[in-house]
Order: sequence, then C-alpha cells, then structure tokens
Amino acid sequence: MRTTYLLRAVAPLGGEPVDVLLADGVIAAMGPDAAARAGDDAVVVDGAGLVLLPGLVDLHTHLREPGREDAETVLTGTRAAALGGFTAVHAMANTTPTQDTAGVVEQVWRLGRDAGWVDVHPVGAVSVGLDGEHLAELGAMAASAARVRVFSDDGKCVSDPVLMRRALEYTKAFDGVVSQHSQEPRLTVGAQMHEGVVSAEIGLAGWPAVAEEAIIARDVLLAEHVGSRLHVCHLSTAGSVEIIRWAKSRGIDVTAEVTPHHLMLTDEEARGYDPVFKVNPPLRTAADVEAVRAGLADGTIDIVATDHAPHPREDKDCEWAAAAFGMTGLETALSVVQEAMVDTGRMTWADVARVLSTTPAAIGRVEDQGRPIAVGEPANLTLVNPSVRRTVVPEEQGTASANSPFGGRELPGAVVATFLRGRATVLDSRAQDDPDGSQRAAGREASA
Repeated sequence: MRTTYLLRAVAPLGGEPVDVLLADGVIAAMGPDAAARAGDDAVVVDGAGLVLLPGLVDLHTHLREPGREDAETVLTGTRAAALGGFTAVHAMANTTPTQDTAGVVEQVWRLGRDAGWVDVHPVGAVSVGLDGEHLAELGAMAASAARVRVFSDDGKCVSDPVLMRRALEYTKAFDGVVSQHSQEPRLTVGAQMHEGVVSAEIGLAGWPAVAEEAIIARDVLLAEHVGSRLHVCHLSTAGSVEIIRWAKSRGIDVTAEVTPHHLMLTDEEARGYDPVFKVNPPLRTAADVEAVRAGLADGTIDIVATDHAPHPREDKDCEWAAAAFGMTGLETALSVVQEAMVDTGRMTWADVARVLSTTPAAIGRVEDQGRPIAVGEPANLTLVNPSVRRTVVPEEQGTASANSPFGGRELPGAVVATFLRGRATVLDSRAQDDPDGSQRAAGREASA
C-alpha cells in the first residue's frame, strides 16, 4: 500500500499555500523541495483551497465497548473519529465492565490498535465501578501498557469532596489529571433540562446552573490546596466560565472544555420534546452560549471536546423523560467550531488547531499528537475544505448510532483527508489521482 503523499498547495493553519510531502510516517519536506523529493509512486493530493491542521485530538469520547456494543464499538467509534478529522481520542471509563483496572484499560487500548483508525487512549475511572466510594486502581492503570493519564467518572460526578481530594493527590504523583463531570447530584434529582423560562413553560423538571457551578468552585479550591491538575468536563454556563477565569487568575492549574453542541444549541430546542436534544449537562440559554463562545475565544476555556455519546435508536426514540442523555459529535465537531467561531471571526484556524489538537494532546500528555506542522514531525494531520457546505445525515455517518442533534442542518466545512502517522485513514478520491478511492483504508498496521 502506498504510503507517500504529496499535498499540493495546502494552507497550514490557514496560512500561505505550500507543498507538503509525507513519507515514512513523518512530514518529510515542505515548500519547493517537497515536489522534487516525491517519488513516482507518491499519491498526489490537490490541496488548493484546503486548510492543513494537526490531527484533531478528542479528550472526551464514549466508545461504549466493552458492554454496549449495540450503541458503538471501538471500531465504529474510531471510524467516526477519523471521518471527523481526529487522529486520537480519549475513551471514557463508563463501560461495562468499568475501565477501573489495568486489565480493562489495556483491553480498550488494544482494541483501538487493532481497529487502526485513530490512537485510542483509555480514560481510567476515578472510583471503583463509578460508585463514588472507593478509589480505583489509579496507579496500576497509569503504569499499564495503556499509560493512562486522564481519570474521570464522567456520566457521574465525584461528589464526595474527600474522594475528590484523594484522587487529586494520587494522580499528582504521575502527572495525571482528574477530569470532573461537574454535577451536584442532590440539585439535579429528576432534572430533565436547563432550569429556566423554557423548562417552566413546557413543564420539564429544571436543571439549575448552580448544580454545575458549585462543583467547579469546590474543585478548583481543592486543586489549589493539593497543587494538582484539574480538568473540567463539558462546561456549559456563564457562571462556570467566570469561575474558571477567576481560578486561572489565581494561578490554579485548571483546564476546561466546552462541547460543540454547547457552542451552538440552546434550551429552545427542547420545545419540540425531541429527545435527540436531551444531554448532560443540558443545553443552556442563548446568554450561556455567548459566554462559552467568548470564554473559548479568550482562552478561559482551553479546548473543545466532543462528549460523543452514541445511543441505540430505542434509547432515544421514546418520550423525553425515558430517553437517554447524550449526542453524537465526532463527525460534526470541526464544522460546528468553524460555524460558531471561525466564520464569525472569533477564532482563526491556528486557534482551531490549538483548541482541537495541541492543547487537548498536552492535557492528556499525548506526546506524538498535536505537534507543529513542521519537517520531521509525526504526520498526524487533517486536511479540511472550509468552503463547502453539507447537510448532516446521521444515518450516513460512520458511527453506529444516529443521535446527532445536527441532523438535517447544513454545516460548513468537510474533512478531505486524515493521516495517522503518514497513512491516509480517510482520503476523498476526488482530491487525488486515485479515482477508485483505493487509498482510503483502515487496518491493523495503522497503529503499528
């Protein structure tokens, strides 16, 4: 299989067009030398008008395997990731069995290697079985072949402050980070959507913003006390943005993420009672959306993470109260960020690389991802066409589930190619001189 690619006239980070040669898993040449050094067997990709980014890195993906293969598998989820421009994902721990031992995280890691679409970095559970009572085998998971550095009970909050403190203390020893799902459980019993005008008008139990903000405030103080790293999952309210801004002003080692759906959608979507819009944390108000966009633009919020949460059809095609929380997001994340942040002038493509690649790789301590686009660096890259627009058809996506909140919507941008260590896991045949698409592939050797 050919593994040398000449990308003609691509724009790294949206800058000036340049030729880029990928060979032997790295960026072999850039500029005039690239074409001269390309052999006759190189696959030539027409990159005119295309933006070259470092491969995207997701710090928050639910792959469901083991245990819920009816919703997603490592194979289907990582295929969706590659189609969305990702070259690495962090697989959350709320599987069955839970990723709370070295054995389970190594299983997920090896499934990712076998699938070959992207690198899979398992997230270890903070507590045994996500029960919030006893610390899981954090050290054993960190020392395993999976080399876990991110720990989270996501789907549940580590609500016990003593357990949270102990987790922060323990992970500090091996430069890990606790990624907190900030939800005070006693304030959200029976909650169905954001507590506000819309919930009152349509009669769904409200989910107050303070339930998120109270946990974040507690945890940043605990992180300051311990001197450990804290990461805040799926921040969604204006108040949460202000707490993170305050914490950073004090020098507390905290990072935060926002999801694409919280950058775009509001609680007004719930008026139709369509459970595709039911998510945890819930969609908030237009004022909250504006606040998280501003926080992402000014660096208060560090990254965008998808919180890709696939569900089988029967878990979503039912009444709102019975439906599962969660949305898919790997294949639409880049387009949503383009529409919400780039096309509005709030961010550049260099900023997109920072929030969707470089910084999430740094938070997860993934050394060979999110690297600069430079000669000698690993060829983990994404090529995107920002000029096209496409209508999202969930049933046609690579994920095994169809619960996308953007179904039927037109979004900008399309991933043309994704390269994992110089091998094309996704390559649009229309952009190359290989019209039968034979260079599009995925296999075990991708992660070898």
